Amino acid sequence: MNTVFGPVPSRRLGRSLGINNIPPKVCSYSCVYCQLGRAIEMSMVRRKFYDPRELIEETARRVRELRDKGEGLDYVTIVPNGEPTLDQDLGSLIAGLKELEVPVALITNSSLMCDPILREELHQLDWISLKIDSVDEATWRKIDRPHKNIDFKKMLNGMRTFAETFPGTLTTETMLVKGLNDGAAGVEGVADFLDLLEPAKSYISIPTRPPAEPWVEAPDEVSLAFAYREFSSRVAHVENLIGYEGNAFSFTGRPREDLLSITSVHPMRREVVEELLQKSKASLALLEELLQSGELVEVDFDEHRYYVRGFRR
Repeated sequence: MNTVFGPVPSRRLGRSLGINNIPPKVCSYSCVYCQLGRAIEMSMVRRKFYDPRELIEETARRVRELRDKGEGLDYVTIVPNGEPTLDQDLGSLIAGLKELEVPVALITNSSLMCDPILREELHQLDWISLKIDSVDEATWRKIDRPHKNIDFKKMLNGMRTFAETFPGTLTTETMLVKGLNDGAAGVEGVADFLDLLEPAKSYISIPTRPPAEPWVEAPDEVSLAFAYREFSSRVAHVENLIGYEGNAFSFTGRPREDLLSITSVHPMRREVVEELLQKSKASLALLEELLQSGELVEVDFDEHRYYVRGFRR
């Protein structure tokens, strides 16, 4: 069970130790740009998945290892293979992680923010990212492909209610996809909504890893510049997430476990995989073995070769 991975380099959080609290691709969305492919199971009902005590113990062990090595760690981040807020034990998980004395972050697609119990659980966090790709329901359905029972208006209202009371650092992220939500009206609508949320920072993303749908493209420079201008006119701090995070992954020395855990949530470039194998004194035969078994999948995107975890039903 690959539930703790990294640390991985994060454009938002520095060195982030990831917590994978959801099985592969159980999600309330099936976004066209998702780096992990289409959702395997669409759900909007919170339920139990992994034992939070085991997740906390595994995270604590990894934190101790990093401290013993003198490696820095900026955040412990709940960022799984699916939507983290579907976890019924999320409140207990956050509470336990807080005891490790490392800031706790969570990245959510915001789909369940209408739930007051969930909002209260999330108040324990030090940092959160709320996703908002569009405030137009038709566009939202095209780009995020949500579960049919999610109420769009209630979700937006839940985000506003949460933003009014959240004591930690509130950020937002908007993924721009060419031809879907990068037009003037769509960008201005999101910018106006961000003005209501008043986040500490808003991030504008573009697809930088292999997307779920091969036709997905990043917007052009003009559209990106327009979005940055509009967001900046409503939010104090705006940042574009349009570059590669780098290769500063942390390895445990167990190459099979490292490859499968990291690629389950974070596609890795070919050169990074080769570096991992070299550090672990493993050969490329392991990579070929994982490809043959379907546990890893090779994808070419934007002139780079990536490896992602193969999620077989």
